[in-house]
Formats: sequence, C-alpha cells, structure tokens
Amino acid sequence: MKSVRKSLFQMLGKDYMEAVIAGTAALSGLDTAQLEKLAHDEVDFMPEAYVKRMDSMLEKVGTRIVPELKGSMDGAPTDAFRKASKTNASPLGGLGYLRLGEDGRVYLSTKSEHYHTPLGHNFPGYKLLEHASALGITNATHNNTRGYITRLLEKELVRTINGLKQEETDELDKVLASREPHILNRVINLETGSLACEAGIKMMLARFYKLDSSFPDPKYNDRIPVFLVMGDNENGRNANYHGTTFIAQTMRDMWPGMYEKMNEAGVLQVCPVSINNFEDFKAKFEQYNKPPYKVAGFIHEIILMNYGGIKLEESFMQKVYKLCHENDTPIMCDEIQSCMWYPGMYLFREYGLNPDFVVIGKGFPGGQYPASRIITTSEMDILNQFGALVTNGQEELAALAYLITMKFSEENSSYIREMGRYYENKLKELGVRYPQLIRGIEGKGHLSTIFFYDAEKVSIFTNILNSHCIDISSQTYKAMCPPAALIKPPTIATKEMMDYFLKRMDEALQSV
Repeated sequence: MKSVRKSLFQMLGKDYMEAVIAGTAALSGLDTAQLEKLAHDEVDFMPEAYVKRMDSMLEKVGTRIVPELKGSMDGAPTDAFRKASKTNASPLGGLGYLRLGEDGRVYLSTKSEHYHTPLGHNFPGYKLLEHASALGITNATHNNTRGYITRLLEKELVRTINGLKQEETDELDKVLASREPHILNRVINLETGSLACEAGIKMMLARFYKLDSSFPDPKYNDRIPVFLVMGDNENGRNANYHGTTFIAQTMRDMWPGMYEKMNEAGVLQVCPVSINNFEDFKAKFEQYNKPPYKVAGFIHEIILMNYGGIKLEESFMQKVYKLCHENDTPIMCDEIQSCMWYPGMYLFREYGLNPDFVVIGKGFPGGQYPASRIITTSEMDILNQFGALVTNGQEELAALAYLITMKFSEENSSYIREMGRYYENKLKELGVRYPQLIRGIEGKGHLSTIFFYDAEKVSIFTNILNSHCIDISSQTYKAMCPPAALIKPPTIATKEMMDYFLKRMDEALQSV
C-alpha cells in the first residue's frame, strides 16, 4: 500500500490557494505567513506507523480497552430503528479498519460501516479537511455559486470515469466538449445516492413527460415508459435496490397498490429481468419496445449487494448494453455499492461498459460527508437546473473529501486489485473446506459474499462472529436467494487484517 503526501497547494493549485489565503487574511486579520505555511504543509495520507498500529491492534479485537460508556441513551428513534439498534457497538472512536464501541471493546469493520468507509476511520489524509477549514474555506455554497473545489472535482470525475491519466489534459478537454452519445461528461452534485438515482430516473422519464409546461413535447410522449430492472429468482422485483425515493421503491415491489394504479393508468411500468439470462432480457425488451410501450431505461447494479451479492456476468452485460444502445434505450449503472472498491474506482470500466448514467457516492467521500453524484452524457442532459438537484449538494469540503479519497485510491489501484483477489481466493478455499455448509462464493473482490445452504446456519455463523466484535451480517429474507453472509472489508485492509478475519471465519465455520 502506497502512501501519498499532499498539501492543499498541491491538491487544489497555486492560483486558488493564493486567492484563499489573501481573502482569509483580509477577512480575519490572520497572519499571511502562517496561512501559507499551513497551506503548504504536506500531509502523509497513510504513514507506516499508522498501518503498523492498526495491525498491532488486531489482537485486541473483541476485548475491552477502555471502560464502557456510562449514561448512554436511546435517543428518539422510530420503533423500527429502536429494534435494530446496537448501541454497544456505536462508535466512540476508530483507527482505520477498527472501531471502538460504546462498550469499550474493539470492533473489526469488515463491512466498512455498511459500505461507506473504504479508507476506514480517521484516515490521516482527511487532515487536509481540517487544514482547509482552518484556512477559511467554507463548506456551504449554492447551486449558482458552485465553488472552485466542487468544479475541480467535477473535472476529476469526468477524467477518471473516462479512464484518462492526469497528464492527458487535451483528451480531457475533448471529452468535456463532446456531444457524442455514451460519453460521460456531465456531473450533478447531490446529497444521497437515493437522490442521485432519482435524478437519472427523472431524466429518463423526461423523454416521455414534460418537466413543466415550458418544455417541448418529449420524444416519446405517445408511449408508456417501461423500466427494466434486475428481478429476483421468483420473477419478482426484489433483487434490485436504487434508493428510497418513491419510484425507486416501486421498482422493488414496494407500494404495490399505488404501483398497480399507475400501471393500470398507463403512467409507467417496471419489468423485472432474470439475472444473467440474456434470452429473458431480449424477450422482454422486444415485448416492451414497441407501441404502446417503449423501454425507458435499464437500471442495474453490477454486484447485487441487496440480493446476496450476486455478480452480473460480463458477457451478459455486454450483450444487454449492445441491445439497449442499438434501440435508443439509456442505461443507468448504479455504483453506490461498488464504487471505490475496485481499481480505477468504477467497476463498470472493468467490464468494458459504456452506460449513459453512473451513480456514485458513499465510498467517494469516505464517510466524511453525505455526498453523491450522478454522471451523465450530453444527450441525457435534458432537464433544467431545478429538475434534478437539491439546494445543498455543492459542499466544498465534501468535494475535497472526494478528491482526497480519489487521489489515494488512484495511487493504490494495484494494491486494491491484489488484496481483492487475495481475499476472494481465500474465501473460495474456505468454501472448498466446508462443502457441507457453503454453497458457493459470490461477488467480486472485496464485495464477496458466502452462500450457505441453510438460513439457520448462516445466522449462527454471523452471530458467532458478531459476538467476537466482527461486523458481518446475514441476508436470509430475500425471495429464492441463497442465504448469504455479507462482507465488505475496506480497501485499506492489510494482508494481516484479511488473514485475521479469514482465520476467525474458519473458526466460526468449525463451530457451526
């Protein structure tokens, strides 16, 4: 694992930082020389001593290293949240892949705090966020006054999502100016992944319905939009998950009564397609891509982390993309779960795909801020300013958190690939050793899951690990989906951490 040493001057550029320093000195009266010193201070993103300290603390996992918090409280949650709460594990602090719970015990964050801390807790590189605040860089901006850091991030997202190197500035300029289909060069900054997914759904619907009366008649205003989503193994829609907004929830069989009324009225339809079955996809596509219908879009993840971590196959995806692109059907690739956990930061690039929308979040700001993005094309840029945004999606420090995470992850692409392969292969070895329990290993790299034959056995397995302060969960409630243990180690996980975790899983399987 490579470290990275960067200052704000190096991250954000000379002209911008000199302007910030001059402005802060004028506004606050602070000493210019001191401000410049802080702005030039290089931060070591991953010091060797930090890594050694993490690894040395592995032997403390499950043990109490400080007294339990006295006077804890319930807060004021809903009944559902109260039932699910485990405040003993709530964080008092953390060190990389370790979390210190309110009970004073050390926990191993093997699910990356539900998928949004690829760099773990208190990542040293985020010290640049403190520097930025101390230098007077404000977080709050408005859509019409998007800050310099946010605009810089937008260009970096376009560069990296198109696989360009830092020095390929001419190529980046061409991409940014492109009007060609399937060239990702537009960024909308949003707070959550749900809103980012909704923005993509709305842009697809805008080809069927006017956003408001000032818009011209849409291209397909005489057709009923039909969205294709990943279906479950009972021909239902429970395998997909694209956020908590209303339309996204109807896509996974929620609000069935209201959905049926929309369906009956010809407002929209949602059709599930079988996992990795191109013939089923093609048949349903042909059924709904002719009047009175039109396939409005295909929406998918690549690793179905809300359906056992099943992986969509490359050959299936490439055939699907070709069919959609040949028939004017946009595709939204939801990378909320998978972004940052693969070399190059975007899993769709590993598959050689060219989506019209890519949704990212969680992993990019590293848990520092709620900040998601949808990246799309000139062709799909068809809503006005207020059609797909939120007022407070442009935070400057959130954008800086993105840039820090991206810089470290880009420098460590080879390490992320190596550790992902190591972990996945070791899981497969576990599967071979326990064929009576384990049906198979699913997913890819860090996003690998363990399929069990029996739901009760996977629950026993995860409960054993949880009792030893190892964060792993079971998924046993999905229709016809093999019961699974869900795991997602952070990308800063060392070989020592992976081996410790694998050993504990081996011991738990012996107990089961």
